[in-house]
Parts: sequence; structure tokens; C-alpha cells
Amino acid sequence: MTEQESKKPPLKLILAAPRGFCAGVDRAINIVELALKKYGAPVYVRHEIVHNKFVVDSLKSKGAIFVEELDKVPDNAPVIFSAHGVPKSVPAAAEARQLEYVDATCPLVSKVHRQAERYSSTDKHIVFIGHAGHPEVIGTFGQVPQGHISLVETAEDAQAFVAKDPDNLAYLTQTTLSVDDTADVINVLKQKYPNIEGPKSEDICYATSNRQAAVKILAKQSDLVIVIGARNSSNSMRLVESSEKLGTPAILLARAEDLDFNWLHQAKTIGITAGASAPEILVRELIDHLASRYEVSEEQVVSAEEDIEFKLPKSLVS
Repeated sequence: MTEQESKKPPLKLILAAPRGFCAGVDRAINIVELALKKYGAPVYVRHEIVHNKFVVDSLKSKGAIFVEELDKVPDNAPVIFSAHGVPKSVPAAAEARQLEYVDATCPLVSKVHRQAERYSSTDKHIVFIGHAGHPEVIGTFGQVPQGHISLVETAEDAQAFVAKDPDNLAYLTQTTLSVDDTADVINVLKQKYPNIEGPKSEDICYATSNRQAAVKILAKQSDLVIVIGARNSSNSMRLVESSEKLGTPAILLARAEDLDFNWLHQAKTIGITAGASAPEILVRELIDHLASRYEVSEEQVVSAEEDIEFKLPKSLVS
């Protein structure tokens, strides 16, 4: 050990488990890679397959081309729909152009789509809890006729919402929301509209719930929490909020190189987690970056075990 290394201050790292990729993200990335093997490059992907620049850039290097709208896809080119889901109009437009497409929508998002269809088919008005403009919200709204669904983002929105038919309501939620905040919104809706229906099991996905539970444990044991993820990743942003609500400052980083060491504020213990669309390689990259300045020690806190796998489309594995 050199003299410089011996002077490194100690830094304890507590890693959340589970963290990083969920089953839906794994499936979506596998779909793009399998499509590239089947069709050859280029394969077009409508919207970012998942909200992570590292993942998107990696797939670009293999031949994936990302576009925001279907009209940017050339005739006869294969196209993949992102894990966030799309309105019904998108596959309909692909079929009208005779484009071969693969739907990489997370099965848990697809479940919400089917629930929306069922409620709409019985003429229930749907109150959808989510973030305006998020692709998952846009996709879910596109499953039902216009006017059959309303968006609320907060408990205040829910309090202000006025139903035309109070006895004919149902609610659904985006899968990547804050568990605690969403519970508050649902409680307001149930208080205002006691007959409102909801899903038998919550729509917030297992990975979102598990990662939020894990970061709460980190927050109680750390001086600072670092979340690896993207700013347009809803589940990553919720991890930052979960820590801050417990009084522990949190930083969202896309990559280790974005870290300003001045942000650490003499922290002795740092919690580290990653959003559901962030690969483990970025966590290790951050740890190596911290180790360049500190004598790091690692500890892992396991709050849940995840063994869920989602089937791949038959068209790519047969």
C-alpha cells in the first residue's frame, strides 16, 4: 500500500438488495437483443426501451435505432414497443403499415391495461393515479375511449376531483409510484367515494415496492444515499424521495462520473441503490470511483428476495 493510499479516509458503503434491474427491464432488453439476432441490424425501437442512457447507448451500439414515433420507422423494418407500454393506436398503426412488431411492454403494465379495459367495458369512469406525460400514463390512457379516464397526481388532486357519477368509479395506478404517496391518494378517493372500485392487488409493481422498502432501511443507517438512475425514470426518482422523507439527503446519479465529491459532506456511511432500469455495472462503477478517494468497506442489506422471470415473446424464442 502506498503512502497516498494509506491516507485515504474510511467510508462505509451499504448496498441495498434488491436493487437495479427488475424482471420487466430484463425482458425488454432481451427482446431487443433477440430481435437484433433474428432480424439483423437495424431494429427500430419506439421510445427508450427503458429509461437509462447507458442501456440505450449499449443497444444502439449493437444496431438498435430509437425513435419517438412510428412514422420514423421505415417500411418493412421491424419495430419494438418499449417496456412502458403504448396506446392501442400504435400497434394498430403498425398493422396498417404491415410492420412486423414486438411488444416489450412489461407484463405488470399490461395487467393495468387489461384492468382499464375491463372497467371501461362496464362504463366505469377510471381515476388513474400517475405522473402526467409519463409514457406509462400515455399508454394506459390509450387503452380506453377518450373521456373514460381522468388523471390525478396527488392527494390534493384527488380531493379536488369531482366525479360525474360517484357510484360508478374505479381507480388504477402507474406501476412506478411512491407506495406511501399512492396510499394517501387512494385513501382520499375512498373517503370521498366509498363505492369506488380498485384492483384486487396493488398496481405498483413488486420491484418498485421492494426498492423503496430497501432504500428506507438504507436511509436509517446512512448519512447520505446515492441512487443510480435517470431523471426521467419514475421509480428512480421515487427512491430519492423515499430517503429524503426520512431526513436522509439523497443524490440521483446517472453515472459515477457525475459525482461531485464535495456533495459527500464528510459522510462516513453512504447507502447505495439503483433504479429498476439501472444495470449493476453502474453500481460497481460508482463503488470503484469512491474507492479512488476512500478506503471503502461494503455491506449489503437484504430486505427482499426476487426470483420473478417473465416469458419472452414466442416469435423471438421459437
